[in-house]
This record gives sequence, C-alpha cells and structure tokens, in this order.
Amino acid sequence: MILEKLSRANFVLRSTALVRQAHSSSSSSSSTSVPPQPVPPLAHTLQKYLTALQPLLPPDELEHTRKMVQRFGSPGGLGKKLQQGLEKRARHSHNWITDWWVQWAYLESRQPLAVHSNPAISLPRQDFSDWRGQLVFAAKLISAVLDFKARVDNGHLPVEYMRGRPLCMELYPQLFSSCRVPGPKHDHVVHYGRPRRGPTHITVVRNYQFFQLDVYNSDGTPLTQGQIHAQLCRIRSQSWKTDKEPMGILTSEHRHTWGQAYNRLLHDRINKESVRLIEKGIFTLCLDSPVMRISDEKYASRMAAQILHGGGTYSNSGNRWFDKTVQFVVGEDGSWGLLYEQATAEGPPVSTLLDHVLQYCKKTDTVRAPLIPLPMPKKLYFYIDPAIKWDIEMAKQNLDILINDLDITCFNFQRFGKEFPKRLRLSPNSVIQVAIQLAYYRVHSEVCAACDIASLRMFRGGRTDYIRSPTNQMLSFIQAFDDPAVSREAKIELLREAAEAYSQLTDQALHGHGIDRHLLGLKLQAIEEGLSVPRMFMDTAYGLATHWKLRTGQVPTNTDSVMCFGPLVPDGYAVCYNPQPDHVHFSVTAFNCCEETNAEKLADTLESTLCDIQELLHPPA
Repeated sequence: MILEKLSRANFVLRSTALVRQAHSSSSSSSSTSVPPQPVPPLAHTLQKYLTALQPLLPPDELEHTRKMVQRFGSPGGLGKKLQQGLEKRARHSHNWITDWWVQWAYLESRQPLAVHSNPAISLPRQDFSDWRGQLVFAAKLISAVLDFKARVDNGHLPVEYMRGRPLCMELYPQLFSSCRVPGPKHDHVVHYGRPRRGPTHITVVRNYQFFQLDVYNSDGTPLTQGQIHAQLCRIRSQSWKTDKEPMGILTSEHRHTWGQAYNRLLHDRINKESVRLIEKGIFTLCLDSPVMRISDEKYASRMAAQILHGGGTYSNSGNRWFDKTVQFVVGEDGSWGLLYEQATAEGPPVSTLLDHVLQYCKKTDTVRAPLIPLPMPKKLYFYIDPAIKWDIEMAKQNLDILINDLDITCFNFQRFGKEFPKRLRLSPNSVIQVAIQLAYYRVHSEVCAACDIASLRMFRGGRTDYIRSPTNQMLSFIQAFDDPAVSREAKIELLREAAEAYSQLTDQALHGHGIDRHLLGLKLQAIEEGLSVPRMFMDTAYGLATHWKLRTGQVPTNTDSVMCFGPLVPDGYAVCYNPQPDHVHFSVTAFNCCEETNAEKLADTLESTLCDIQELLHPPA
C-alpha cells in the first residue's frame, strides 16, 4: 500500500501539466458545445460493480466483497468523502478523469509500446507490387493526410455526432506533430502542432534511415502529389543499403530502458537534432521492404503483424518510431496501414482520418507539378557510441523475443455481417460480444473479465470507458447454449436477454455512467489526498475484475480493415473486429509463453460459434 502511494506521489502534478498542454494547443471550438463529463452517483457505481462480479465470483467470496463495498459506500465510509473530492474536481477541471486516465493507463505504464499498447490497422492490399507503385501510392497518401490536416487546422472538419449528440473534436489537432517522449519513471507527450507556423515536414523512414521531407512551399501551400513523388524517389536513391544500426528499434524497448537510452542519445548535439525532427514531424511514413511470400490464407495475419511490429529486426521493425502518434506504413508488395500511439490518439478519430485518406486516394490527380527545384530531403544522422550500440543490440534481442511470443490470427467471417442481427432487432456489437464470451467458455470452460471500449466523446475532453462482460444474462445463455435439454426457443430468448443487457451497459457507458473510470477516479482521489488505497481496491475480487483476459475492440470504419493489438495480460487474448454489412473481419492475439492460451484455437472456435448462433436464429430449412 505504501509502495503504491510512493510510486504515484507526483501523479496529479504531472497529469495536470499534460492536459493543460494538450488543451492549450487545441483549436477545436466543438469542446464548448458538448457538456462536461458527469461523475456518476457513488451508490449506482458500487451496485453495478457488485453486479458485474456475480458471474466471476463464488457466493462466499462475493459476500465478503459485498460487505467491504457496503462499508466503503456507507454514510460514514471513505467512499462518500472521495466522491465529494471527485465532484469538486469535476467543477474545477476540463475533465475530471481524462488526465488521470492518460497518465495512469499510458504514460506511467512501463511496458513496450510495440504489441502491448500501440494498435495497428491493416488495410486492403493496393494494386501494386514494386517500389514504383509503392512511391506513387505513398505520395497520394501524404497528400490525403495533408488535405485532412488542412480541414482540421481551418476548422472545416464537420462536428461528428453519435446518437444525435455532438462529439468532442479536441483530439483531432493532437494527431499531428505530436510524440510520446520516454522517461525513466513516466513518459510525457510533446505537441508542436499549431494551425499556423507549425512544423512543415514529415519523417520518411526507409531501410532504417530517417529523412526530413518538407511537404509545404514557402507560401504555405502543400506540395503537389507529383512533387512529393519526386522527393520520395530522391529519398529512395539515398537509402539503397540498409543502415547497420536501426535507431527506431530503441523505441520498442521497455519504457524505463528506452528512457535511459534516450537521455544518453541526446547528449550528442547531432542526435538531439535528429530526434527532435522526428518528434516534430507532422507524421511518419514507413516505406517497408517486401516480406517473404506466404499463402493467401495466412496473408491477413502476416500483414497485420507487419503493421503492428514490423516483422522483426531482420525485416522492417527498424522502420518504426513507436513513440510517434501516427505512422503510416506502405510496403512494396501493396500492403499498407497505420500504427498509432494511444496516449494521444484514439480509434474513432483515426478511423475518420483513414476514411478521408481512402476517399481522397480514389480521386485522379490532375494537378501538374510546377517546375520549381526543390531542396534535397534531409537525411537524419546519428552518432552511435559503444553505449548506444549496446542499447540497440539489447533492443533488437528483446523485440525479437516479444514478436516471437505473439500469436496472431486474422480471419474474415463471411456467413453474415451486421445486417443479419439488425434484421432480427439485435445489436450486432452485442451479438459479437456474446459470441466472443461463448467461444472463450468453450475453449477454457469458464468465463472471464472482458472489456470493450466505449467512447466518452459526448463529453468535453472525454476519452473512453470500459463496457464490462460477462453479465449474468450472458452467463445464463452461455451455460444453456450447449445443453441439449434446453429448447431452441429458450436459447433464443436467453440470447436476446444477453444482447439486451449488453446494449444497456453500452448505453450507460456512452452516457458517462460506466463503472471503471469512476472506480479508478475514487482510487486516485484517495492517493491525491494522501490516504491509503481503500481496502476495496486491495481486495482479490477487484484484482480479478480488472485482470482483463479478454481485451476487445470494434473498428468503426467503412472499409475492410483489420485492427490488432496485443493482450492486456500474459494469460489473456485481444480480439478486434470490424463488422461490415455481410461479413466481419476478426483478429485474435495471444502470447505463446502462456500454455493455456492459443489465438488460432480461439479464432476457430469463435468462427464456429458465430455459425452456431446463426443456425440458432435462422435454422436451415
């Protein structure tokens, strides 16, 4: 308990500084049109917490926890005092939980960003298979992102709505010219972007070599696609051979290790200038070399892995700077996608950016490149002393170990998509979540704590909360589904009840009444007030309830993209899905070091489970 207090001692000061920096650079006016995020009523959160524990705990443990929770929430209990502190914080802050959440979940995490944190999105293969097509497409992609950035900077990006309510747009300006910076104990985020007089370059990395590519003319207009393509060709001509020392690999390290190496690296003036240019760049473009050809069946899994971590130190992992907020990856074989850092970026804004890029890339480029000589793109140099060389060698070994430990399986479920549940008046997301829990139960003969992501952008400065499963209704359906004594009609009714219960939890979370951010806020409020962490949070039940063996996420895009990231815990899975009208893309990851988990087995079981649910709802004639 004391150790936890000491480790979080300066938590509030650091997180408040982070958010002040972020909001001062935001030019979005939409934040004034959305309400502040409410602090949920304490009694409601505690009751919902106990309800969420029911499917996970035996009756005797549940009763022990119930008494502890009741003491916490009683009129003279510590919960009331902490609740008042949170309500006061809400009255005097931009958002009462976002800065704490970013600090706690991301910036204080010491795990590598590669695999553990940064999500990757792999997109449908482009129609080219050599470096010429790669550079033509990359030039168009750069133009598309600059076009999107111009809309953000000029305030022309339409305000988004969900369920009829406007969403906070503050995250959009943060996507560009921002970067996470490592520290020995905690990281911080730097943001150099300003609508006017911000950085005018992107960073291009090829064969482990980084280049500064200016993408604007002196009058502020962006380069044409033709000009950008010509500059990319010049970069290619300067990077024939692979650099012996892949500097980008350092960013894949454990954050404490990378923080120490970062400080050593910046002692040299040349290194400091190169690193700052990477951090200030609008975004990073990774031009990947082709990878070994594999069967079409395994292609989706291989490409998702390539975007996620680069495939290893003998492949393209040196072509990444994992701290960068947005990195686009374009391979010579037509593969492409992006990687983003979650302290600053989030799924929905990134998906909006991707949709814009895809629409832009369909247009024909009719603008001729002016015959104006452009300066040669600047290669970024690094001075590597023996200590840095050793850091790189250790980072290479550790990243290859991590990559070999990651088990990833992607598949395209083609029997039905989101339209089928909709026709039956069922939420597609709820049906998929029930299927994921049933598949897990079939593999492991138990249910587990699972989290799905709910966006809190209906509120000023809102980020995310968790939608928890399994619910009691979900457990009832799971236990009945493979029981031949239960009738088909009863199973359908249980499925409807499970889906409806999950939809209600989703609605509550979207409207700021989820339980996990509130519980975290109560815990951190105690730490801020110099109190011991309440016993409720030291209880084994809370540990079980927050040991997320299933990390799930839906990709809200209009295209056939596959999202993937690593599990949150060593003995867990991550399951991402992208429902389209008549099919659903899935990715499943697990760690090989855990003998109990197997991504391919869970993926196969999930596919057969979805088929079984379809036959239950719509039996063959």
